[in-house]
Amino acid sequence: MAMIVKFKTHKTPIMIIEPAERLKSVEEYYFSKKLKQIRNMEASGTEVINLGIGSPDMAPENKPVERLLKESLKNNNHAYQSYTGIDELRIAFSDFYRNHFDVVLDKNEFLPLMGSKEGIMHISMAFLNPGDGVLIPNPGYPAYESVSKLLDAQIMHYNLTESNGWYPDFDVLEKTDLTNIKLMWVNYPNMPTGAKATKALFQKLVDFGLKHQILIVNDNPYSFILNDERLSILGANQAKRVAIELNSLSKSHNMAGWRIGVLAGSEKYVKTVLQVKSNMDSGMFKPIQLAAACALNAGSSWYKAINDTYARRREIVFKILDLMGFEYNKQQVGMFVWAKVPDAFYNAEIFTDLLLNQTAIFITPGSVFGSMGERFIRMSLCTNEKLLTKAGDRIEKFVKSMKNK
Repeated sequence: MAMIVKFKTHKTPIMIIEPAERLKSVEEYYFSKKLKQIRNMEASGTEVINLGIGSPDMAPENKPVERLLKESLKNNNHAYQSYTGIDELRIAFSDFYRNHFDVVLDKNEFLPLMGSKEGIMHISMAFLNPGDGVLIPNPGYPAYESVSKLLDAQIMHYNLTESNGWYPDFDVLEKTDLTNIKLMWVNYPNMPTGAKATKALFQKLVDFGLKHQILIVNDNPYSFILNDERLSILGANQAKRVAIELNSLSKSHNMAGWRIGVLAGSEKYVKTVLQVKSNMDSGMFKPIQLAAACALNAGSSWYKAINDTYARRREIVFKILDLMGFEYNKQQVGMFVWAKVPDAFYNAEIFTDLLLNQTAIFITPGSVFGSMGERFIRMSLCTNEKLLTKAGDRIEKFVKSMKNK
C-alpha cells in the first residue's frame, strides 16, 4: 500500500522585498492600465477602436529605413558608442534646427537621447535636489509630475485655461512665491490642448526665467504636425542662458519605436545633463543614429505628405465631435484634437468610460493631464480614415440611442 504524504502549505507573499518608498508617490501610467482593459475586451472578441494613443501608425520615410539596414550589416557598427552621440547625428540636428527653426546651434549644443521621455528624467536628475520647486503645467504631460515626485521635488502647478489660450498666466505667476522654484516645464506646441507656440510666448518665458533664475525646459515634439509656423524657444533673445529644449523624431518622422530624441541648449547645460546620462546608458546603436541623421534631412514633400493625411483624418474627427455636441478649436495643431464635453456629463472620464463600454471606442479623458482637463477629451489622429469612419458610424448610433432614452 502506497504511503500518502501530505505537506502542510503556507501562504507566503510573492514579493518578500518591499519596493522603494518613492514608488508610493506615483501610480501605474493611465494608458498602461487602460490598454490592459482594451486587451481583455479584444480577447473576448470585441473590436476596440483606439483613438487614445499618440503613436504614429504610418511608416518612416524609406531612406532612413534603408540606411539602418545597410549600416546594420557592417561588422564595425555594433560596438559601444560615444555617450554624446556620433558627429553625423549632432551635425544633422544642427542643420535641422537652422533650416526649420532658424536657430543656429553648434553640434556640441545637442545631446542625442534614447527618446525625449528619458530626457525628462535626465534633466530633472541633473538640476533638481530634493525639495527644489518645479513648475508643472495643468493640464500637462503626466511624466513631468511623476518624475518630479520620484526625485522628491516640490511640485507647483500652474494652470493653463481655455480663456487664456492655454498659455501660462504670467500675472498669476508673478504673484506667486517663486523663491524655491528651480525648473519650469513647458510644452509648445502644446499637448494635450494643441495650442500653438508664438515668438512672443517664448520670449515671455525666457524673460521670466531670467528674472527669477528658473531653468525653462520646452518639450517640442509636435512642431511638424499640422503646423505651418515652426518655432523653438531657443530662438528667443538670450534663450541659451536660461532655456533648453527637448525634441524627438517620434512624431515628426513616424519613428516613435526607434527612440530617437535630443536635448538642445548651451554646451554647459548639455554637459551637465551628460553627467547623468553617461551613468545610465552606453550610447545609442550607431546604425540608428546614422538612420536618424538621414531622416533629419527629409525634404518638404515628406512633411507635406504626412500632414495631408493628418488633415484628412482631422476633418473626420471634427465631424465625430460635431455629432456628440463637443466644442473645439479648429486652429489647434499636433496629432490630437482637444475638445470640451457637453454639460450633460459631469466630467470627461464618465463619458469616455461610457463610450468604451457602449461602443468599444477608446478616447482619452482630459483629467489624465490634470484637473484643468476634467471637462475635456483628447482624440488621436493616429488611426486610418477607414477606422475613423467606422468609429463615426458607431458614435452616430450611440448618440441616437442616448437621445431615445
